[in-house]
Amino acid sequence: MLDFSRLPSIGAALRDSTVAYKSHVALIEADRHRENGRWTYREFRDESERFAALLARRGVEPGDRCAILMQNQAKWLISATGAMWTGCALVPLDYKLTAREQLELIGLCRPRVLVTEYHSWHQLCREEQRHVLERTLVLVTEPPRDAELGPASEWRLPERADDFRYHEPARDDVACIVYSSGTGGRPKGCQLTHEAYLCQAEVLGNMYPMDEGDRFFSVLPTNHAIDFMCGFLLPLLMGGAVVHQRTLRSEFLASTMQRYGVTQIALVPRLLKAMKEKIEENLDDLPKWQRAVVDGLIEANVRATRRAPNHALSRRLLRPIHDRFGGKLRLIVTGGAFCERETAEFFNRLGFPLAIGYGLTEACTVLTLNDLKPFRADSVGAPVEGVELELRDKNAAGVGEVWVRAPTVMKGYLDQPELTEEAIVDGWLRTGDLGVIDAAGHLKLVGRAKNMIVTSGGKNVYPEDIEAAFTELDGCEELCVFAANYIWPTGSLTGEQLIVVLRRKAPGPRETGESLDEAMIADLQRRNRRLSDFKRLSAFVRWDEEFPRTASLKIKRQALAVQLREQLTREEALQELR
Repeated sequence: MLDFSRLPSIGAALRDSTVAYKSHVALIEADRHRENGRWTYREFRDESERFAALLARRGVEPGDRCAILMQNQAKWLISATGAMWTGCALVPLDYKLTAREQLELIGLCRPRVLVTEYHSWHQLCREEQRHVLERTLVLVTEPPRDAELGPASEWRLPERADDFRYHEPARDDVACIVYSSGTGGRPKGCQLTHEAYLCQAEVLGNMYPMDEGDRFFSVLPTNHAIDFMCGFLLPLLMGGAVVHQRTLRSEFLASTMQRYGVTQIALVPRLLKAMKEKIEENLDDLPKWQRAVVDGLIEANVRATRRAPNHALSRRLLRPIHDRFGGKLRLIVTGGAFCERETAEFFNRLGFPLAIGYGLTEACTVLTLNDLKPFRADSVGAPVEGVELELRDKNAAGVGEVWVRAPTVMKGYLDQPELTEEAIVDGWLRTGDLGVIDAAGHLKLVGRAKNMIVTSGGKNVYPEDIEAAFTELDGCEELCVFAANYIWPTGSLTGEQLIVVLRRKAPGPRETGESLDEAMIADLQRRNRRLSDFKRLSAFVRWDEEFPRTASLKIKRQALAVQLREQLTREEALQELR
């Protein structure tokens, strides 16, 4: 059993594992069909210490912040570990955001160091807000030969780390500042302590242990809470290996899993659904007699593994399907968004059990999790050890808002005490999610108390943040963005979509309502196409009444939602955006 209670920090735990497993493989990095490199724990420790020595030589001190803006690769984990050993707090940044959004986050957290790839650095340099990096040490990985880096330096390790000095933070010091989408156009930096990560790692590692020969395929971005825990900390704390694939094109994922014998992987529901569709296509192409045989073997596997997974048996029964994923895959972790029951049951029937969980960035990674004994696809599991969960303001059906208290809950939002006070009340975190607890103590989510959606790719999107992209919309007097399910609850977390409510300006003497309407919709569509895919609006609602407002002229979102709900059905209101 794992016991991290006496360890003071994540860095200390990683240093222990690099000694205990020094000859084992820690990292493997592939690029299409070519292997870029592999590192033993001893080599991983050596390069992390050399990176820490590099930071110290450049004046980085304990308590500074190190932001990392890279796709998944070995240098991500080496840089993060070296920075922690220097005493830095990490700031994992999302490489899928625009350069402008990334610079906004950098301006908020003020890192002393930024580690980034050449492509990302090139994009940052093109933005007007690049001045926020004037006092930041920027280290760029893999720049082209003779590339002009400006004020940045190449990520290059010193030959030796003789002057490396390990710094030990306190257990309640901030280990990471992780940004979640904020409201009102301001993202929120969740301050998570070493205590939070160690408690979370201990619980998850005991529920789903890894052996020294296990290999975790890191597919989700490492800045994502799930992959930071499951694709970085847990494998390296338990002697497993982390496999990175520099391209995430689907045709290379399966071959990487086959080549390296991947045993565990974390996927968001959108990726799971795509995998499901591909498997179903292959099964549908089989001759009828062969498909009947496969269906019979699937049913036999379901009966044999009803109480608990049995990977060895499932593989014997369904070897061709398992061999397509390397033959050793025994666990898929999913979360970050709602997983449809049909998808979860499909993989379980094939012998790929899904550990379905629920959590928030504000609570490190996971609050509830299914232990697979037996498998259940109708809930997000029971609270994990150390988590207290309550439903507050319950209705007659027992549905209430989920409140939690746990050692994994954040210290608060960076430099935002008012938002912190709203989110954490007397030590309890308000999740904003609505749920019900069944007789077995499992949580079932049924909706959201907040005007927010989680996309199928695991992205938190607050509608208030989208409105900034539509200021001064042609012909529009006022607008308000909603999650459609916030206005018209469906009792389901699937099919969520962002919509905008529009009130047209009154026509002037030389204008007509029809011309203004056409201009407004055309401008809306044009701006919408410029947004990242997961932020795009899917529909709009025309509304003729003035929006209700507070004394300070802020839109009363809840009051407007009530008006829309009472006067229009979902079908009547929504008009699809092309």
